[in-house]
Amino acid sequence: MSHRPYSADIAIIGGGVGGCAAALAALEIGARVVMTEETAWIGGQLTAQAVPPDEHGWIERYGRTASYAKFREAVRTHYRQNTPLKPEFRDNPKLNPGNGWVSPLCHEPKVALAVLETLMAPHIQSGQLKILRHHAPVSCELNGMDRIAAVLVNDLQNGNSARIDARMFIDATELGDLIGLSGTEHVTGRESRDQTSEPNALEVAQPWNSQAFSWCFALEHIEGADHVGPPPRDYTFWRNYQAYLTPPWPGPWMSWHGLNPRTMEPMTYKFAPHQEKLGLFSGLWTFRRIIDRSLFEPGTYASDVVMVNWPMIDYFAGDLVTANTAQRYSFYDGAKQLSLSVLHWLQTEAPRPDGGQGWPGLRLRPDVMGTEDGLAMAPYIRESRRIQAVTTIREQDVSAAHLPAGADRAREFPDSVGIGYYRIDLHPSAGGDNYIDVPSLPFQIPLGALIPVRMQNLLPACKNIGTTHLTNGCYRLHPVEWNIGEVAGFLAAHCLRGGRSIHEVQSDPAMLKRFQSLLQERGVELAWPAERLDPAEGDPHAHVMHLG
Repeated sequence: MSHRPYSADIAIIGGGVGGCAAALAALEIGARVVMTEETAWIGGQLTAQAVPPDEHGWIERYGRTASYAKFREAVRTHYRQNTPLKPEFRDNPKLNPGNGWVSPLCHEPKVALAVLETLMAPHIQSGQLKILRHHAPVSCELNGMDRIAAVLVNDLQNGNSARIDARMFIDATELGDLIGLSGTEHVTGRESRDQTSEPNALEVAQPWNSQAFSWCFALEHIEGADHVGPPPRDYTFWRNYQAYLTPPWPGPWMSWHGLNPRTMEPMTYKFAPHQEKLGLFSGLWTFRRIIDRSLFEPGTYASDVVMVNWPMIDYFAGDLVTANTAQRYSFYDGAKQLSLSVLHWLQTEAPRPDGGQGWPGLRLRPDVMGTEDGLAMAPYIRESRRIQAVTTIREQDVSAAHLPAGADRAREFPDSVGIGYYRIDLHPSAGGDNYIDVPSLPFQIPLGALIPVRMQNLLPACKNIGTTHLTNGCYRLHPVEWNIGEVAGFLAAHCLRGGRSIHEVQSDPAMLKRFQSLLQERGVELAWPAERLDPAEGDPHAHVMHLG
């Protein structure tokens, strides 16, 4: 069977946040790149998955790479130049278009896409970069035991296939697909205490026990309108669903009853379109709002636009990571039905603060999602295959409870290639575990976590690095994934240009120092500032304005 041939210095399989960062870094050093993407949109969490960036409280000053800071500023510039913001908001250097409390930069997926496309455009025009959209990997050709020679990808629209030859390969897929296809040693699900010595690990490993995934969607509310359609196919099932989790969930899954993930105490969510003045972990209208209409000139938006990525759309009825293709698409269908059922419940039965039921004026925004059904283009996936790496980052390396008393930062690694911060934040899982939310400290990204124990020309670029199930919970968010991908791109190009191996760069002190210098020259921070770091200031939700 013939395949369309493509050849590059570096093949990046997956066009999410890490894949885009890897491509931009490799292109900067002069490498020729082919990047694949399963959907129509590059950008992953930022675009196709429709998740505004989850960030720490220092993100405006440090704790991100220069290129990520450039991306963030370009998003704000897009709004300033292309939307009728009120003057008092246009000039705000910390403009947050949605004023969502989950992030200091809540924005529409299409704006992130526009910024990424602009960054890629010169390289596409020069021929240095080729992006194959709607393509997914299906098999690998190996060169000996420890090198990939080529990757075969299928066009998901017409069934045609392509063969990508390259000298270096980067796995930036959401589930670590290339890791699996290439036979790279890896881990899935929850490890045992014997494997990791982590205090919160299990006595017996559960490889099939990964975090829930979610199918996000955007909502607006038009007062007096009726956008209610027929109930979704699985509405009755989800309307009556009881989640059997440990510790227990405090009520029906489709209700305003939930748990504070940090304290595991019961709480009641609040929801009131255009009326909420609520604080942390409470108000869902403002939670991931991506357009706050009050920031724009009157008449620009008929409604706020709210991104729904709430606990009640978490789907944990099966494990995506270990599923075969048929099971994966069955889970996708189930997750879509859950999200559509939540929408219908909100329109018809959800208890209102005034004693009524439902908001029929709620409706999906397919134009925001770039889809016909109004749901996100792809599911928001929180966990992946993880390489068995030279260095595995464990709970005791980053957890505040297991580091010296008074410490203001996590374990320091001599081979650091970046920094990040987020709590160890795990959602309910396929094995019935409830939230695990553990305070962490500002951490480093060790290069050893990007180096497979055996494979010579494969690098991870996102949540597939050498973390555990637990530490993945703080290394999986947007700015850290960008940093990981950027380093993978730089390392791949650096090794090709200098004729050195990825293992040599990590293990040889002189080579490591040269590579770390290269990263610093290009704006990658390797260590947190020497000043004492206040965990309260760096809390991922430190920017929240408590309005009532």
